[in-house]
Amino acid sequence: MLFIKLFLSYGLAVFLVRGDAVPCVSRKFDQDSTVCVCNSTYCDAPGIEGGGLLWTYFNTFTTTKDGLRLYRDLGTFDDQVTPNKYVFTVGNNTRQMILGFGGAFTDAATMTMNSLSPQTRHRLIASYFEQNGLEYTMGRIPMASNEFSNRVYSYDDVADDFELTNFKLPDEDIKFKLPAIRDAVRASKRNVTLFGTPWSSPSWMKTNGNMSGPGTIKDGEQFLNTWAKYFVQFIKRYTELGVNIWAMTVQNEPSDGFKENFPYQCLGWTAETQRDFISKFLGPALKDNGLDYVKLIILDDQRTFLPSWPGVVLNDPSVAPYVSGIAVHWYADDNVSTNVLDETYFDFGDEYFLLNTEAAIRDEFDKSNTVRLGDWQRGERYFIDILQDLKHGVSGWVDSNLALDMNGGPSWAGNEADSAVIVNTDKDEFYKQPMFYAMGHFSKFVRPGSKMLEYSTNLPNDSDLKAIFFTRLDDSIAANFVNTNENEIYNITITDYRVPGYLNYQIFPKTFITFIWYRI
Repeated sequence: MLFIKLFLSYGLAVFLVRGDAVPCVSRKFDQDSTVCVCNSTYCDAPGIEGGGLLWTYFNTFTTTKDGLRLYRDLGTFDDQVTPNKYVFTVGNNTRQMILGFGGAFTDAATMTMNSLSPQTRHRLIASYFEQNGLEYTMGRIPMASNEFSNRVYSYDDVADDFELTNFKLPDEDIKFKLPAIRDAVRASKRNVTLFGTPWSSPSWMKTNGNMSGPGTIKDGEQFLNTWAKYFVQFIKRYTELGVNIWAMTVQNEPSDGFKENFPYQCLGWTAETQRDFISKFLGPALKDNGLDYVKLIILDDQRTFLPSWPGVVLNDPSVAPYVSGIAVHWYADDNVSTNVLDETYFDFGDEYFLLNTEAAIRDEFDKSNTVRLGDWQRGERYFIDILQDLKHGVSGWVDSNLALDMNGGPSWAGNEADSAVIVNTDKDEFYKQPMFYAMGHFSKFVRPGSKMLEYSTNLPNDSDLKAIFFTRLDDSIAANFVNTNENEIYNITITDYRVPGYLNYQIFPKTFITFIWYRI
């Protein structure tokens, strides 16, 4: 009986590991790695993760600069440690719970999706949200326009319409964003949590009379009340059209509203004015309209403002009950220590989650080089930033656009960027970049409800090999590793006291790899 059980389990495991995977059709452009090409009839897929493996086996999913893309394989635990240089010992202490990973349903992303044939568009959404894709569980929705739009618009451009009688969702929402969101939610077997973000109030509410450029909400309760009602109307309209809003960030990058000559949509807030707006206007408006289930997320700016910004807002007892989380962006991450994340998590992590809500890569000095098809280093930047954030208390990570065109747009402001998926409308195909697979190593395997798991290692802190471990709701472990070294092979051993064996492995240069195993 034991033999039959072992045989059936192993046979099923091999089928699940290899049977439903669809290989990448790779194409080399002028960068150091490749993209995977998808069209109306074909698209690669890592498939569905094998579950219920005996403790003698583990899954691996590997992405390499040389061209592997979430390649699945099966390994066996060894009876003894082989001579390895680096040992990782999995502990049992956990930290923050994971909320999820995803991308933004911007005008640019959803309009670009719609430039494809229906079949190819379906494959793009499936690549992100279906069970044999990356299984994204989060989506960000701009509240009206941002720089990734074809034009500047609000939902009510009629001056002094304090009752918002002219509030209306335009074609950008009705024809592009909402259909894409509904299709994504239908495609997913997991729950997709959606949050909205404003870039600017209508121009008539703003001190400079323009949605773009520096400015704040005009003084006076009338304007602040109306701006709070604007949030309420957005949530209600989306809900009526079949899209439930889980949360709202209070403002995208509030510091932009104070930057001289800032060219894009923005609205300036200090920590003090944001605190007062939430406690006196936005929080009560949501509650009075039966929308207090919608979570409010503060900051939504660089980690430069940590931990002082949440300190100002959340230490006020009148505002704290309305707030659920703190959002950060990645643009200052190379220049600001992770210590500020640790301090924020230590001060507020028991009550408020931390979430990275925006990341985009662009070449500020050479606009013609903004989109780099197959750039491995950009994939590494994504992987390392996600790993670093999660190690220091962040609960999820959201990309800034689900897809962009070959120029990194459209953008009314010429603020193009690279994207995990680039769409070639002329050929009715799209390209999955190394950034796409970097996201996938987290979104697919570090499921919502997972918790970061502490470990010990003899690996030096300055090593080119980085690792992070998670315990998942089904009592399995997911471990993500990245080797950024161009030449060195790392021999590792992973020991888990709840698995009677040793995971011995060689991690090759320029590799992302996920290990998954089930505990006894």
